[in-house]
Amino acid sequence: MVRGAIWDLFTVLDRISSPASDRVTALVRQILAKRSVARPVGRDEDLTEAGLSSLDMINLMFAIEGEFDVKIPDRDMTPANFRTIARIDALVAALLQYT
Repeated sequence: MVRGAIWDLFTVLDRISSPASDRVTALVRQILAKRSVARPVGRDEDLTEAGLSSLDMINLMFAIEGEFDVKIPDRDMTPANFRTIARIDALVAALLQYT
């Protein structure tokens, strides 16, 4: 099996994704692209280290609400919930469970 260089950046768990996770990843990539950052981001990679600023994180919160038609409660709008794609994915899954 030939492995591409991109897959060397990810673990097996990084490659497992849900449709919601794919949408979250796409939103993160769009925001990174606006900052001229064009590189893969792993599910557990710190998004600020990947290149997102604090303003980008706020924009990401609004984008998540719009993309999934959810309202993120104030108590859940924490840096910890938006640190990684995996954490955002877990938050979205929890919010969608209650809608």
